Amino acid sequence: MGDLELLLPGEADVLVRGLRSFPPRDMGSGGWNQQHENLEKLNMQAILDATASQGEPIQELLVTHGKIPTLVEELIAVEMWKQKVFPVLCRLEDFKPQNTFPIYMVVHHEASIVNLLETVFFHKEVCESAEDTVLDLVDYCHRKLTLLVAQSGRGGPPEEESQYSTPIQELQKQAELMEFEIALKALSVLRYITDCVDSLSLSTLNRMLSTHNLPCLLVELLEHSPWSRQEGGKLQHFEGGRWQTVAPSEQQKLSKLDGQVWIALYNLLLSPEARARYHLTSFAKGQLLKLRAFLTDTLLDQLPNLADLQGFLAHLALAETQPPKKDLVLEQIPEIWERLERENRGKWQAIAKHQLRHTFSASEQDLRLQARRWAETYRLDVLEAINPERPRCAYCSAEASKRCSRCQSEWYCCRECQVKHWEKHGKACVPAAQGDRAK
Repeated sequence: MGDLELLLPGEADVLVRGLRSFPPRDMGSGGWNQQHENLEKLNMQAILDATASQGEPIQELLVTHGKIPTLVEELIAVEMWKQKVFPVLCRLEDFKPQNTFPIYMVVHHEASIVNLLETVFFHKEVCESAEDTVLDLVDYCHRKLTLLVAQSGRGGPPEEESQYSTPIQELQKQAELMEFEIALKALSVLRYITDCVDSLSLSTLNRMLSTHNLPCLLVELLEHSPWSRQEGGKLQHFEGGRWQTVAPSEQQKLSKLDGQVWIALYNLLLSPEARARYHLTSFAKGQLLKLRAFLTDTLLDQLPNLADLQGFLAHLALAETQPPKKDLVLEQIPEIWERLERENRGKWQAIAKHQLRHTFSASEQDLRLQARRWAETYRLDVLEAINPERPRCAYCSAEASKRCSRCQSEWYCCRECQVKHWEKHGKACVPAAQGDRAK
């Protein structure tokens, strides 16, 4: 592993071997919390390894022990919890937790898993080791990207506000903001799956090209570009978990997310296996030809391979379209979402009430213990290593040089911003500091 190690090789092996999927009812339980901590450690170590470019043992361990399908199932289980249980929980009249941090951890769990998958799916052997669950992962990515397009039509991602009326409303807003970042991670995961398009099963190809028509969805993403916006007359891109102003000299430079979309389109439209199975209907032709307006000389200079895509589109403009073929194909279908929904149908209210009584009503002592464990997990030297950019002020986003002396986790550019941010930060700062002192 790299020079800075969060986990020793033997520790990482033990954590990977112990990974398992939890049903929605057990989200937030003691065993689940322990696994969430383990996943965060594996996630941070995988990023450190990838940054150091000295081999990636976390990815190798996940493949060796066959744990990629486990991660996919856990990802979909927590997605279902957020859709089916979390809204019910927030509506319960007697749901008045002392601290929302334990619930936030469950909400954040999806982001942790998809971030780990984004890191390791860069390697083609990881996609192959997903086996049949790659179908479920394709469906998951499609759901996220469809929501991203729909959100763009409503005016873009939600804005983070300075304060909210209740802790639960704040938690709901944080979950909504997190959903945007998760969708962007899902885009990267999907692009890495398309890198393996020539070795995917026929069922997976059919799911991507016919059932979901991913090329047309990707065209819509390019049109809306939800990761870009104009703010105060300045172009901003969403990168590194926040909106960043793009300097005028950099505005012609291709953003990472735009690049992911173009590479995915290239893979889906030009690989022999995909071209043989994609039915170019009149609708698909009309959508794909929209790409010609984006293929400028500046873009081709940055991604020269797109010249082949330009040629394909020139040919497509002259080609006759055909109605969809109705081939008789025996294919697999994703089963994780449907199985979890079937097993828990009619139980969502009961699950929410069970978790209210037994999971999210922790005592002050339990909260301090949990805060202490998280302080040990999120070592500052590791966090700074995986995010080498200079820290930003938590209130105004300017470059920061001062850190909260109590919890050591938030940064500020000046005392004035720290005072203004305290009403929001104080809710997280106090339990974190108490847990640190408990050590």
